[in-house]
Order: sequence, then C-alpha cells, then structure tokens
Amino acid sequence: MSKVVLNDEAEAAGGGSEVSAAGEAAIGGLRANIDAIDADIGRLISERARFSQQIAAIKKNRRDGQPLFYRPEREARVLRRAMAVNQGPLPDEEMARLFREIMSACLALEKPTRVAFLGPEGTFTQQAALKHFGHSALTVALSTIDEVFREVEAGAVDYGVVPVENSTEGVVTHTLDSFINSNLQICGEVELRIHHHLLISHITKTDKVTRIYSHAQSLAQCRRWLDAHYPHAERVALNSNAEAAKRVRGEWHAAAVAGEMAAELYGLDILAHKIEDRPDNSTRFLVIGTQAVPVSGEDKSSIVVSMRNEPGALHNLLDAFTRYEVDLTQVETRPSQSGAWNYVFFIDFFGHRDDPLISEALDLVASRASDLKILGSYPRAIL
Repeated sequence: MSKVVLNDEAEAAGGGSEVSAAGEAAIGGLRANIDAIDADIGRLISERARFSQQIAAIKKNRRDGQPLFYRPEREARVLRRAMAVNQGPLPDEEMARLFREIMSACLALEKPTRVAFLGPEGTFTQQAALKHFGHSALTVALSTIDEVFREVEAGAVDYGVVPVENSTEGVVTHTLDSFINSNLQICGEVELRIHHHLLISHITKTDKVTRIYSHAQSLAQCRRWLDAHYPHAERVALNSNAEAAKRVRGEWHAAAVAGEMAAELYGLDILAHKIEDRPDNSTRFLVIGTQAVPVSGEDKSSIVVSMRNEPGALHNLLDAFTRYEVDLTQVETRPSQSGAWNYVFFIDFFGHRDDPLISEALDLVASRASDLKILGSYPRAIL
C-alpha cells in the first residue's frame, strides 16, 4: 500500500508522519469542507463589518452630541452570548477572544479606539488593554498612572487602562488615590493571569548573573523562586517590567523578570518559565473613560465613601449594604486628603447603580456618609 507524507493541519493533528492513500483522500475531503467554511466565515465577517459601517454612519448624523462608538455593555452581551452558545471543541474563553477580535476590527472601521496604558510597551497593562479592546485598538504608552488619567480627561485618548489589584500583593494604591480627584468613570474591568519569566539577552552569561531587574511587585511575586535559584543576585526595582527587559539587552551579567510580551518585543530569551510563587497569580485592571455605562446584565459597581469621624461609622456603612443584600467584593481603606486620621473607603460590589435594590442601598449610604462618589457601574470581566 502506498503512503504519503502528512503536512500542515493534518500533520499537526495526527500522531505520525505518514498515512495511507485512503487516509489522505479523507483528509482532502475534510480540507475541502474547511475551505468552504472559511469562505462562509470570511463572507459573514465582511457582512458584519458592513453593518457596523452603517451603524457608524447613523451615529455620525445624530445631532445629540459626540457619538459613542464603543459600547461596553453591548460588547459584554455579545461575548457572553458567544460563550453561552459555544458547543466546543474550542473552550468558551477562546471563542470569546475570537469574537473580541472581530468586534475590535469592526469598531476600527467606525472609529479607531485610542487607549492609554501604563507603559512602556510590553507591560502587562498593555496586554490587558489589548485583551479588552482587541488588537485593532491603538494603544498609547504613558509613563505614570497620573498621565493616563490626565490624557483621558483631556480627550487626547478615548479610554485608559490602569492596574488596581493583584491577587498576591494587594491593591495599587496610586490608582485608588487618582480616583479621588478625578471625574472619570470606570467603564470596564480586565482580569489577567500573570505569568512571570526570567529573561536574558544573547550576551548574558547565565552562570554569572549578579543582578535581576523588574518591577517591585513582580520581584515580590517571585520572591521564593528567586531566593531558591538566585539568592545572591541583587534585585533592582524599576518602574516597569518592560523597562527591565530593555535594560537587560545591554548587560551580560543581568536578567529580568517580565512577561512573554516583553520577551518578544525586546528580543529576549526565556531562561525559566512561570517563576511566580503562586500559580493563580492574577491582576485586575480598570478601564477608565468619560461615559456612564448602561446595564449589561452582569455588572459590578465601584464607589468611594467618606464617613463622619464618629464611633460605629464603618458599621453603619456596611449595614446599608447588608440591609439590601448587596454582595460586596472588596472594601479598601485609604487616608483621606481632608485631614489627619480621616479615611475614605473604596468599595466594589456586584450589581449596577440603576438596579432598584442597589439604588436604594446607595441612597441609604449617602444619608449616612459625609460624601459618596460613584466611580462607575460596568460589565464584569469576561476574558
């Protein structure tokens, strides 16, 4: 019996390098089916894109202010529906990711979305921005969280993405403090699994590494691994992992702790994979903008509350949520800028500010607080 060599998709899927002529004929028929489906997919994506262009034209002709092309609640519903109807074999998250990229490309036809992030390029924050907005968005690297807030407020970019909480190291206080004096709204959230790798350049002498660069939080998240493998190496904290990756390119005795995106961007090799101490290490990012987001069906809300300096203040605050059975997901205390020994509370909870019970709970909070600021209601993280 004659044999033929497998190639491309068939070779990747199979367990060997050869199949029978009958098997190759069967593969040929399956590939023909794939080609036909690919043609249908391409036609349908183009048709979807044309509908997006028609929607954009209608929005541009409106006279009721600046049109909103990106609708977080609409995209959240589309992604949830894609996951709900998915029958495999692709996992739900991969199906949603594919739909995210289709929506990103279609949205770019309406108006390219400019998104500021805490840079430089190659940071986990940029990765979070691309995960949320898709690769057709235009990402803009800025050097500080304050700059991200300012650029969004000035209208130089449409949205910003900033880190707010890590599962290992806790909250990013600079982000929380930035909300106190800002009128921006939280429009969405992104949850990103964080995998740290030890990166080296082509000139690194791996047996003589005496210095390891990274962001302070990344060094902390890899503390046990570094203690075990490089106990005598100096750990140098920099402003970002991407900056660490850039610096390593010119130092033969140094390595960097950073992500895969930084390795690819700066042409580095991964000496050790996934060196974070906790395998479930993840970071939550917030999407900030100027718009209030309507109900999506599965939402979260964030507020900041100043309480009067009196006994039982925190109990009275939390009792308002207990009374209406509001599910709190985070309560964080920060020093108030109004005076010593005064504090504000950042609170996240499930639900939308327009939900009747949530609205009543917030009214009760407002009656007991010296100040209540609603930072936003937004769709829960999907990807």
